[in-house]
Amino acid sequence: MKPTSLLQCKLFIGSLLFWLGSVLVSAEDPYLFYTWTVTYGTRSPLGVPQQVILINGQFPGPPIEAVTNNNIVVNLINKLDEPFLITWNGVKQRRTSWQDGVLGTNCPIQPNSNWTYQFQLKDQIGTYTYFASTSMHRASGAFGALNINQRSVITTPYPTPDGDFTLLVTDWFKMSHKDLRKRLDAGYALPLPDALLINGVSKGLIFTGEQGKTYKFRVSNVGIATSINFRIQDHTMSLIEVEGAHTLQETYESLDVHVGQSVTVLVTLKASVRDYYIVASTRFTKPILNTTASLRYLGSKNAVSGPLPVGPTYHIHWSMKQARTIRMNLTANAARPNPQGSFHYGTIPINRTLILANAATMIYGKLRYTVNRISYLNPATPLKLADWYNISGVFDFKTMLSTPTIGPAHFGTSVFDVELHEFVEIVFQNDERSIQSWHMDGTSAFLVGYGSGTWNVTMRKRYNLSDAVARHTFQVYPLSWTSILVSLDNKGMWNLRSQIWSRRYLGQELYVRVWNDEKSLYTEVDPPLNALYCGQAKRPS
Repeated sequence: MKPTSLLQCKLFIGSLLFWLGSVLVSAEDPYLFYTWTVTYGTRSPLGVPQQVILINGQFPGPPIEAVTNNNIVVNLINKLDEPFLITWNGVKQRRTSWQDGVLGTNCPIQPNSNWTYQFQLKDQIGTYTYFASTSMHRASGAFGALNINQRSVITTPYPTPDGDFTLLVTDWFKMSHKDLRKRLDAGYALPLPDALLINGVSKGLIFTGEQGKTYKFRVSNVGIATSINFRIQDHTMSLIEVEGAHTLQETYESLDVHVGQSVTVLVTLKASVRDYYIVASTRFTKPILNTTASLRYLGSKNAVSGPLPVGPTYHIHWSMKQARTIRMNLTANAARPNPQGSFHYGTIPINRTLILANAATMIYGKLRYTVNRISYLNPATPLKLADWYNISGVFDFKTMLSTPTIGPAHFGTSVFDVELHEFVEIVFQNDERSIQSWHMDGTSAFLVGYGSGTWNVTMRKRYNLSDAVARHTFQVYPLSWTSILVSLDNKGMWNLRSQIWSRRYLGQELYVRVWNDEKSLYTEVDPPLNALYCGQAKRPS
């Protein structure tokens, strides 16, 4: 080859590589960078100063406003006096269970140190939250909103609203998280919360809109103990989304939102120009706790007045009946152009059934909570690290059986082994007289059925196999069962836990290992370079 031709060839290859690099860089989804410092601080949510947990001096913590497929980078600096982690409630962490932020996947961030989370909001839209996953920290704050908006090229099944409001509703205790923890460690159940808060305050919060316009309200229950009912005086709500799934746009006067759940509604301001009560009240409690905010019409000169709009109190069947009306909008796009309903879950054979029964019990004379008689204990080595590096003795797959059995309760580290892409039926059996709330990391599941009494295979005839809503948190009514169907297509070690935090703290959780023997970056990434190591897991040399 002549020198000139060789030079031209090199220039062409160089130009081609430069062009390919430019395309790949420009095609990468945007990054959002955050630096969060977690500290103690003093606030007075109930009118009396008390210690809370702040993120960047804020209570609640700063919101994340993102778009589908954004990459999130959060450098978290722990200035508390205890190890700390945040989990991203409902974010699927596609291929990256390393970033899930629970003790089964991550070593905790030690005091006066930092760790950087990096994950993608892959193919998700909707209203989510984040909160502390360690100890009882969540009871003192360290929670916030995570809203994922659709890309501009994806249509929504409703007109663009004129505004967007986020409401984080939480139950609140006068006791600090350390005092609550001491009470649980001593073997005592927690009392009823002292109050409810909306966005960290018990009253006085005002949301302003203009008459004739429509507003999106994102409502999340970030509490640790109680279901809530949400309503707005003299206004109806159109439900449009539940935890990442567009729903049929049914109209409601009030909505139940259970612990850990999120809903999104549209509210059109059709009433006369004045202020109206926004109410959140506890469900299934005695006494009933209420908290209020105000919906203010622009130009209003009349403050809120009159009795609070009446909501349900102890009506379990009312709540169950309402829950059955929440169905998937099969014609709507999700985070991608294809319709949500294109996945025909009702025609897929069930590969495996797990029946999980919750219970309160005594072990060594102290209160503990169990699943199938096992009260979970976190090992010093995170399960994910033990699994990845083949560290023996940390866990096995024989600790918990897949159906409830009779016998004494005991401690254990419960992990179910499920093959990647298995289609699994999970039944939550609640034989207690209190409502339960369960959450599964790493996926969304189709909530196909509720019912009173004890589940058996004939209950499958009652399942909604066509348009059940896909969500990540599932309520289980007293003396009842709830069934979900889930395609476990996300490789990793995933936490399945009670969202009622005292129950989770005292053992009501387990993990599901979704795995196959193929090592591929298409199904799971390697440990991040900044991964923390603890217990028997040592940083590879």
